[in-house]
Amino acid sequence: MSNDGTTAILPNKKKLAFPSAYTVLFCVAALVALLTWVVDAGVYNKLSYEGDSFMITYADGSTKTMPPTQETLDQIGIKADLDKFVNGDIYKPVGIPNSFTSVDSNPQGVLDFFQAPIKGMYDSIDVVFFVLVIGGFIGIVNHSGAFGSGISRLSQVMAGREQWLIVIVTALIALGGTSFGMAEETIAFYPILIPIFIAAGYDAIVGLAAIYLGSSIGTMCSTVNPFSTIIASNAAGINWTLGLEPRLALLIVGTIVCMVYIMRYAKRVKNDPTTSLIYSQKKEIEDRFLKNIDKNAINGKLDNKHVIILSLFAATFFVMVYGVSSLGWWFEEMTTLFFVSAIIIGLVDRIPEKEFVREFIQGANDLLGVALIIAIARGVTVLMDGGMISDSILHAGATLVEGMDKGVFIVVMMFLFAGISFFVPSSSGLAVLSMPIMAPLADVVGIPRENIVSSYQYGMGLMAFITPTGLVLASLAMVNITFDKWLRFVLPLLAILASLAATTLLLTVYF
Repeated sequence: MSNDGTTAILPNKKKLAFPSAYTVLFCVAALVALLTWVVDAGVYNKLSYEGDSFMITYADGSTKTMPPTQETLDQIGIKADLDKFVNGDIYKPVGIPNSFTSVDSNPQGVLDFFQAPIKGMYDSIDVVFFVLVIGGFIGIVNHSGAFGSGISRLSQVMAGREQWLIVIVTALIALGGTSFGMAEETIAFYPILIPIFIAAGYDAIVGLAAIYLGSSIGTMCSTVNPFSTIIASNAAGINWTLGLEPRLALLIVGTIVCMVYIMRYAKRVKNDPTTSLIYSQKKEIEDRFLKNIDKNAINGKLDNKHVIILSLFAATFFVMVYGVSSLGWWFEEMTTLFFVSAIIIGLVDRIPEKEFVREFIQGANDLLGVALIIAIARGVTVLMDGGMISDSILHAGATLVEGMDKGVFIVVMMFLFAGISFFVPSSSGLAVLSMPIMAPLADVVGIPRENIVSSYQYGMGLMAFITPTGLVLASLAMVNITFDKWLRFVLPLLAILASLAATTLLLTVYF
């Protein structure tokens, strides 16, 4: 009560909101910068193949050229075949075992901290430009009206069978993940598939999960993925087919577990939308993703122009998958493909030149935030490299597991790789950095080296579900979902998958 007897109206207290993806990443970057002040710097000597020679780069920056022979590899303790370097299977510098050297610390200060995302933008410009061109491509397709009409028709066709969307999408993307490491490429699918799941009566988390979990479980249980399984096996000095059976078994079981997990949540949301973790954003997300849907198309047929555009649209993704998996394509080729496809679709739709440019730029602008997140995430790696603590963390991990029982050893190795992958999120980068160091530990414990490769894959894959330095924040930004809501959704599943992975490793070690 106030002094005059009237009831005082207290101001509403604002509920604290979870920070945006940008703030989360800056906090991670700040943590890494602080670590460079407390973790002793150190590096392993690195071996690289220069075409006509091997070059060793020492801790002090000096180099030494050696003949490109198997004897050189044997001499410096790298148990890998020379052919793997010659044919390009091992194309990055690899760490040399027992060569860790402490160096003068180079702590990252305030200027380094603020320069990191800028340097990260330069380092990741291929991915950033790929994302922006995808945005422009989606903008042109949306402008044609074909995409909205197609979603409306698909919603009618799938009525009563919506859960098959979860099964099909998760399975196909898991297949892409296990075969050629589909990861960054999935960014192209969010603007396309999220509206389909929303139109089917689900929330955006269902569509996000089908794509992101499919990619993550596929890469976690890679079978023929050249960017993890093959390069890691080569760096460990073994054939990539060793350990294939348990990884394939875990892939099947893990994918089914992910599907069931998503479908249980999806069924609950469909029956009662208020149970959605993002129910408060329901209208905002629906307005964003369903604004181009042609409601009249539900009871009608797509016209010929829309059929042609949707065919070109689908063909673009088939060509991308084929190019990456079979032709050695990467971001330059994929970006060119989407740019050319946007032009062709614009010609089919007869969009005037100025209108085409406006819609393309607007579409790119819609994904600008995602591109910035990718750059900031790469900046974390810049700080790690500048502070020279990546190798120190790896060396500490290798020291930690020495002398353990083989069962404890292999499970700890999985979680160790998970921790290291937080700082080194690149699958190929972690493989060539860690395998020459970690694989020989298997010989000491008395287990086959393929178990080290499997523990690397499972640990790195588990961390990919949640690590801010990976793709998860960029994926969440596609649908404007905060990191805390994703954690609430995915952490129970992560515990299940970690248990399955640990059990698989123990079975392969003891049986």
